[in-house]
Amino acid sequence: MGHKRKRIKVPNEERAAIEAQLALDKVSGMPQRRHYRQRAHANPFSDHALHYPTSPTEMDWSIHYPKYFAGLDEPIASASSSQETKRVEFADIGCGFGGLLMALAPLFPETLMLGMEIRVTVTQFVADKISALRIQHAELAKGAVPIPAIAASPDGQPVIAKEAVLGGFQNVSVIRANAMKFLPNFFQQAQLSKIFFLFPDPHFKARKHKARIISQTLLAEYAYVLRPGGIVYTITDVEELHLWMVKHLDAFPLFARISDEELAGDVVVEKVRTSTEEGKKVERNKGAKYLACYRRLNSPTR
Repeated sequence: MGHKRKRIKVPNEERAAIEAQLALDKVSGMPQRRHYRQRAHANPFSDHALHYPTSPTEMDWSIHYPKYFAGLDEPIASASSSQETKRVEFADIGCGFGGLLMALAPLFPETLMLGMEIRVTVTQFVADKISALRIQHAELAKGAVPIPAIAASPDGQPVIAKEAVLGGFQNVSVIRANAMKFLPNFFQQAQLSKIFFLFPDPHFKARKHKARIISQTLLAEYAYVLRPGGIVYTITDVEELHLWMVKHLDAFPLFARISDEELAGDVVVEKVRTSTEEGKKVERNKGAKYLACYRRLNSPTR
């Protein structure tokens, strides 16, 4: 005979919070992962049908950050001076399902951040989630949706947004792009302050190493778009890949590794370790995570 599943009693106030969040998810069109299935990785050398600007000045950011940019067909006078000078500062390369972006957006509400993802379905999921979060937090900010101020799942993770977060996710977006080929098409020299490479494809076979996201050639492009003092964040659960990335970054004259002591005071590091789907999977499997962060130098040291 099979055992009956034990029912877990949920307090009435918590049940009300969960139901309110589910209703809000439905109204805002919050996407569900099971409808966005795709392979874990994509070949960066394939001839993907990608759209990209011929130069950063040709990029229309208004479709990504409507709060901060007037459309290209709108008069320049309609944008404030702060809008005219606003630029993307954080780039998550191979952002996956957007966990890091969603975690950082409320921490840096006035900093524009962009996820770059080559897979079609994954990019669409992140775009749909950002759209839903913007709708949700606009409603929360207006007080149009009364949500009880409590909610936590059995594993302690928050279930609902108790109040509108700073920025309302207006500062985050995603674009389908191949950063290995077209990064300078999107960003000007010294534009970015942070670049993230979180759990990239390890490309285990030696003949595939040329497809790794960190290489001497690509580091030159990352150094070009990263401002002096900016930081490159790398993390992986594959030790061999970690050593590969460290070897190439150590050898590049415009990057210097940041000490563990200094990283301890960086609020971003915790999100780098824990906010992505891959990072959570590694934690569930009790695997190791190898972190290495580098600062962009003003001039070569060697």
